[in-house]
Amino acid sequence: MKVQDVMTSNVNSCRPETNLAVVAAMMWDEDCGVMPVVNDVGKVVGMITDRDIAIAVATKGRLASEIPVSEVITDRVHSCTVGEDIKSALKTMRHEKVRRLPVVNDDGLLQGILCTNDLVLRAEEARGKHVPDLPYEDVMSTIKAICEHRPRTTAASA
Repeated sequence: MKVQDVMTSNVNSCRPETNLAVVAAMMWDEDCGVMPVVNDVGKVVGMITDRDIAIAVATKGRLASEIPVSEVITDRVHSCTVGEDIKSALKTMRHEKVRRLPVVNDDGLLQGILCTNDLVLRAEEARGKHVPDLPYEDVMSTIKAICEHRPRTTAASA
């Protein structure tokens, strides 16, 4: 099974200069908690979550409308490609402890997103000799790895 068989392909994105209030409104309208951040040509340069927005607004002492996405995101993006095997994408999610991966083409342009929701909804139980393309066990081990607590750091050292 390939990533393209499981991913959500119709996703909105934002730009680094977009302010957090606009992104929060887009997330509200789309009922999502994450948005890929793309540059002028559509290459993924980051991801922003509703949690990122909440923490930024709570700690920066400024309105969401005054904070650009570029101040909140990190430049470290983990992604997968449309033609990548789903097991490879699961391995990336486990290793990097991320719940969502932007899906890109060979040029790094946004094609969709792979979320744990997509995985859970497509996972199947093995029945008899039938070996599913996306077994429950693989999905559950990925979710468990993502949910393991990371070592704590203080806000000052982060």
